[in-house]
Amino acid sequence: MTCRPSTSTLPATNRSAPRLPSSPGPRPDRHVPPAERPGDPATTAATAEPLGPDSLLWRLGLPRTSVLLAGRALLLQVAHPTVGAGVRDFSDFRSDPWGRFERTVTSLLTQLFGGQLAAAEARQLRERHRSITGTGFDGHPYRATEPDAWAWVHLANGDTMLTFHQLLGRPLDNAQQERYWADWCQAGRVLGIRPAQLPADVDALRARVDETVATTLGDNETVRLVLATIVLEQVGPPPLLPGPLWDLLRPLGRPLLLDATVGTLPPALRATLGLAWTDGAQHRLDRLAALVRSASAGIPDRALHYPAAYRAVRAARRYDGAGGRGG
Repeated sequence: MTCRPSTSTLPATNRSAPRLPSSPGPRPDRHVPPAERPGDPATTAATAEPLGPDSLLWRLGLPRTSVLLAGRALLLQVAHPTVGAGVRDFSDFRSDPWGRFERTVTSLLTQLFGGQLAAAEARQLRERHRSITGTGFDGHPYRATEPDAWAWVHLANGDTMLTFHQLLGRPLDNAQQERYWADWCQAGRVLGIRPAQLPADVDALRARVDETVATTLGDNETVRLVLATIVLEQVGPPPLLPGPLWDLLRPLGRPLLLDATVGTLPPALRATLGLAWTDGAQHRLDRLAALVRSASAGIPDRALHYPAAYRAVRAARRYDGAGGRGG
C-alpha cells in the first residue's frame, strides 16, 4: 500500500508546462534568524546512535537513480533564505557542479551508512558550518547553524527520499514510511538536530513542509542559479565523459531533470517560484517513473546502489540472516 497523496511528497496532476521564469521574483523579506534555543547540538549528537544494519534505511540502500530528484532537494533547501544566502556566499556549485555534487553525496552516504563514521562526519559538518555567516537577501544577518535552517536541510532531504521511493523506487506502505522517517530522524539527531525540530511522524513531516513553504521559503538569486544548473546551463561534462558525447547527451538530460524536479515540488512552492506544470508534463513524468522502476528491477544491487549503500544493504541482509530483526 502506497502513501496517500500529499502536497509535500507526491507529484500532482493538472499543472502547466515546466518553464523557467525569465527573472527572479521578489526576494523574501519575511525571514528573521531565530534566537538560539536552549540545548547544545553537540549534546544531542553525543546521545544519538548512528544507523546500523537493523534499520530499514540500510535495507533499502540508496539507488543511484535518486540523482533524478537531487534538484528537488536542493531547490527546497536554497529557497530557505538562510540556506540560499549561505550557498550564494560560500558554495562552489556553479564553478564545480560535479565536484560539489560528489562531495555532497559522499557526505550524505557517510551520515546514513557510515556507522560510527557518521558521528565524525556530523562533527565536521557542524564545525565547517559555524563559519558560514553573512548578510541575507533581506539585509539581516544569517548563520548556517541557525537551528531551523540546520534542521530544514535534513528534512528536505528526507522528504525527497520518501518522494523518491514512492515515485521512482520501491514504494513503501504506511508502516514502512513511518519506520523510514524514524531512521531519518535518528540520523538527524546524530547531526545535532534537536528532537523538537524533527517531526514526530510522516504526517507531521508533511505538515512541516507545507508550513515552511507557506511561511519561509521564497524566490532568490540562488534558486535561479540552481534552476539553471538543473537544466545543465553552462555545465561542462562530468569527469571522464568526453566533451563531444556530453554535447549529445546534455539536450536529452535537460527535460528529464526539469520534469523530475518541477513535477515533484510541493505545488505551493511551484507557484511561489513561478514554475508552471501541465498535464503533458505530468504524463512525461509518469512515463519516466515507469521506465526508471522497470529498468531498476533488472539492475544488480551492486550496480544500482552507491558503494557505501550497497555495503549497508549487504550488512543488513547478514544481520537478518543471523537472526536480527526482519524488514
